[in-house]
Amino acid sequence: MVKRDQPFRDRVDAGRRLGALLSGYENASDTIVLGLPRGGVPVAHALASRLGLPLDVLIVRKLGVPGYPEVAFGAIASGGIEVLNADVIQSAHIDELAIERVRLEQSQELGRRELVYRGNRPPLDVTGSAVIVVDDGTATGATMRAAVEALRVAEPNRIIVAVGLAPPDVLRKLAKLADEVVAVLIPRNFMAVGAWFEDFAQTTDDEVIALLTS
Repeated sequence: MVKRDQPFRDRVDAGRRLGALLSGYENASDTIVLGLPRGGVPVAHALASRLGLPLDVLIVRKLGVPGYPEVAFGAIASGGIEVLNADVIQSAHIDELAIERVRLEQSQELGRRELVYRGNRPPLDVTGSAVIVVDDGTATGATMRAAVEALRVAEPNRIIVAVGLAPPDVLRKLAKLADEVVAVLIPRNFMAVGAWFEDFAQTTDDEVIALLTS
């Protein structure tokens, strides 16, 4: 038996363990799994495979603090959605010029990924469906918040946030936005997402494309 607080072997392990927590959605005809690239896609693929559900990708880009890109002060998503964390912006002393520079850079990357991952393939229609949004983990929740807000525009029937791990306070905030929030690990001494994976190698674009077409 896998202990609840046991670190993940890799992202596939995280997806399988999330799938066990979400077994009630197995083979549900009205449910879609969306992975947040890049690291969330291997987790989403493993979850979707375990539950027998269709898989797609939701492009969301984190807005990182200049000099500390792993610390998010916000996020953007397809459809012009943007979420900013005022507390992080204030504490990191980020001015409007720096915000706009990061926003432009990440907007360009968002457009590039849409083309790379999708090509001419349209996204799955989530209207009226239950949607499980998956990431390997989240430290601040900014990217996932942007994902949930972007999805609300498409009017799904239900949004389920599924992450490998997150701090307790972040999960409480996400629970106010999503209909259901699930995490395998909820460490109080969070440190970083990668600290809870034995293998946390960066996921490449080619790996994402392969998983989405497999």
